[in-house]
Amino acid sequence: MKIGIVNDQPIAVEAIRRVLSKMSEWDVLWVAEDGARALRKVAENKPDLVLMDLVMPVMDGVEATRRIMKETPCNILLVTSSVDVNFGLVVDAMGHGALDAVNTPSPGTDGELLQKIAVIAQRIKASEGLSGSRWSAQSATRTPAVGAASVKASAAPLLAIGASTGGPQAVASVLKSIPKDLPDPIVVIQHLGSEFTAGLAQWLGEQTGHPTVLARDGMRPLPATVYLAATDDHLVLQIDGTFQYTAEPRMYPYRPSVDVFFRSAVKFCRRPGVAVLLTGMGRDGAAGLLELRKAGWHTIAQDRASCVVYGMPKAAAELNAAVEVLPIGDIGAAAARRRRGGGAEAEVIHHG
Repeated sequence: MKIGIVNDQPIAVEAIRRVLSKMSEWDVLWVAEDGARALRKVAENKPDLVLMDLVMPVMDGVEATRRIMKETPCNILLVTSSVDVNFGLVVDAMGHGALDAVNTPSPGTDGELLQKIAVIAQRIKASEGLSGSRWSAQSATRTPAVGAASVKASAAPLLAIGASTGGPQAVASVLKSIPKDLPDPIVVIQHLGSEFTAGLAQWLGEQTGHPTVLARDGMRPLPATVYLAATDDHLVLQIDGTFQYTAEPRMYPYRPSVDVFFRSAVKFCRRPGVAVLLTGMGRDGAAGLLELRKAGWHTIAQDRASCVVYGMPKAAAELNAAVEVLPIGDIGAAAARRRRGGGAEAEVIHHG
């Protein structure tokens, strides 16, 4: 894997180089001291992954991420002095397409960066050939045995949202357009490391005005509340309508998986709801969205023009899994209108 480093601190660059040297298959392609230089280097010699600092002179990491994803799309991992201190910048950069974030390595924390890059490498590899690999729709959406599938105990219709690359800002956009008095519980599955989910839940609550909490084992989804998948395991619904986390499927590269949650909703939601699939790399969520549509749910996919990465929604469109394909600014209102108005399923609708 060819890697570009963007950081204005020589000590940080050296620390990152030290970590990368532990893996013979990872090579540093170039180093840029600020975001502006990174733009030029990515255009001239595109790496497999960019390790992007956030706070830099000339052009910061948020703007550099936005420009790179617009002009020369590239996989970006944020590597910053403190993810907690810079969390607002982290969310902004992830909204523009950064995949994840990690603290700059220091003595004793080298393994955190190694683990993050390894996970991203796995996701990149899987997204390049997911449809023809061992990550089949069946294996990706297999849920644990939690009771008789013929009994559906969750009475409340759900609004289920799946997202990955570019997801935080997209999810916030959808939630802002949903009335606070909409009675449905809202469940968000966002590909994100568990160390960031508490911060994201707080940020979403502040940005949208919707009460937003982390989903916990045994918790029952309540009306007018947003639940965010909170761990690196997969969130599912159980037969009694409560949440549960499961490690299976263990080898699936997207965690938590949108497909796994959608599949559990097919089994254990008594009444069909609305499911939304937003921007993201790969195919996670597409097969599950199709199953939800077949089960009577109203399904919506984000359109190509408004996606940061048109991967997951594209896969859904190819499967004819979405009843509506909409720009991000229209999805929240469409979901709320569907829940309030009901009505028969329409043919596929493209807006915008």
